[in-house]
Amino acid sequence: MDEPSMPIPSEGSTPPSPPSPPGPPTPPIPLAELLASKDLGLRRIAGPAEAELLWVHTSEMADPYPYLLGGELLLSAGVLLTDPDHYVGRLVEAGAAALGFGVRPVHETVPGALIEACDRQGLPLLEVPPETPFTAIARTVWRLMAEARHRELRRVTRAQQALATAAARPDPVPAVLHQLAAQLGGRAVLLTARGEEVHAAGRDPAEEIDAAGRPPAPEAAGALTRLARVVARERPGSPASATDTHGGTHLSAYALGGAEGLVLALATRRRESGDHTVAGIAVVLLSLLAAPHQGADAAGRSAALVRMLLGADPAEVAPLLGTTGPWTVVHARRTDGTPADALTAGALGASLGTALVDAGRGGGEAVRLLLPGAGPENEAARLLPGAEAERPLPEGEGEPVRRQPGMAPRDEAVRPLPEGAPGGERARPLLGAEADRVTPQPGWTLGASAPTPVTALDAADALAARALAHARATRAPLAVDTPMSGLAALVPPEQAAAHARALLAPLTAPLADTLRCWLSLHGNWDRTAVALGVHRNTVRQRIGRCGELLDADLDDMDVRAELWFALRQG
Repeated sequence: MDEPSMPIPSEGSTPPSPPSPPGPPTPPIPLAELLASKDLGLRRIAGPAEAELLWVHTSEMADPYPYLLGGELLLSAGVLLTDPDHYVGRLVEAGAAALGFGVRPVHETVPGALIEACDRQGLPLLEVPPETPFTAIARTVWRLMAEARHRELRRVTRAQQALATAAARPDPVPAVLHQLAAQLGGRAVLLTARGEEVHAAGRDPAEEIDAAGRPPAPEAAGALTRLARVVARERPGSPASATDTHGGTHLSAYALGGAEGLVLALATRRRESGDHTVAGIAVVLLSLLAAPHQGADAAGRSAALVRMLLGADPAEVAPLLGTTGPWTVVHARRTDGTPADALTAGALGASLGTALVDAGRGGGEAVRLLLPGAGPENEAARLLPGAEAERPLPEGEGEPVRRQPGMAPRDEAVRPLPEGAPGGERARPLLGAEADRVTPQPGWTLGASAPTPVTALDAADALAARALAHARATRAPLAVDTPMSGLAALVPPEQAAAHARALLAPLTAPLADTLRCWLSLHGNWDRTAVALGVHRNTVRQRIGRCGELLDADLDDMDVRAELWFALRQG
């Protein structure tokens, strides 16, 4: 009964440090689970009922303190037990989790003095019956540990899959935080180095009263922010992670790699084995997702650059770019109508291959992006008669793409002819990188201009906004506004512009925009109202006014075609 139940160091040498297990550490075994094994016949006769077992060790030394690592269930028959109070004190000092005392052949019963000492010093004491060998207890503990380890690995695997799925959502950063908070049963917050909240998910444990009846700790949020500043990489030597406990709430903070001071902060009511591994998976994903964000300062610089490019004098912009284009302007809105923050917009920019993203204008305005082209060879080809106008999207990509009059990209990308295109126009292939890069993005509605030189970015910005309105009205994931093509392209631009100015002179800008949108949508009142953000009766009134000012029958197809030609010049 005194044989060791696991490999132990010789009791005359210094015990080595235990090797770190790969993956999550083995979860501790609650003492209640061991006592529930009826075949062992164990009975707790002193000390608290709750304890967590990390090891099992057998020793008959008068003082086993030097050879304990902490968390052990120490098994002994009391061969050298002479001073129970001192013996229990040394076990408590060493961090032992519980004491299992075997009766017979040394002691017929558990000594009363030992029972009193365990009660007094808070060490659980188990009575081991004569028919239960210590080896059986050890085997049971190892079996319970293996089962707990298996459950923990399964939990980590499920969490990893859930986090990876969340990272593939259109709003990856909030989705990962929400999933992490659900997996850990607490609150997950993404903070800047200054402690400013970027995203948050889950309920703050500090607002709850735990099972023990402990009251909320409202200052836990401040403690979490202070902990986040410890790991924020603003100075050399900052730790990668830190933990703390505040008012019954467990706090953790992890620095994100390559994200200029962003920190993942966690607050949970309990801390379980495997939580650190799950959090580590989230840290890797968030570090990758937040990389396009590059910190608040870098995002501000990118937004400022985009605004300058879309409004500055082209002569001033060209030296900064080092190229004249072509460039593609993209306007984007979340399909569900929710506003997009800098991180979500940055993830969209990363998907489209650009860091030039402006998501900071607020007021519910669209995200704007600039996509640089590969060179002049990316300019659009001419319209090819009979080119394919529509082909299905890859499975799972949603509705077909709407392309406003003119072009469609090459075969690899999908661009059907728009609903409002003049009769007889067919789609044509678009050469270069733009055809590959402006593709539908899950969770987003996009409007894109055609590739344009730097001198025409302001006009391309307006065309992208128009394309986005068209996409929203037709419920398409992407619409691309393209230059004039087909028969209309045969008219000299100067003559076409002069004719358009004369024909449309009676119309105000809002009326002209309404007429253009209405014609592009086949005269559909409801879709035009959606695209313009006005009531359908307002559309009817404006179109009626256009007919009066132009003295034209807008139901006549010839009239519509001529007006469409004129409106396309603007």
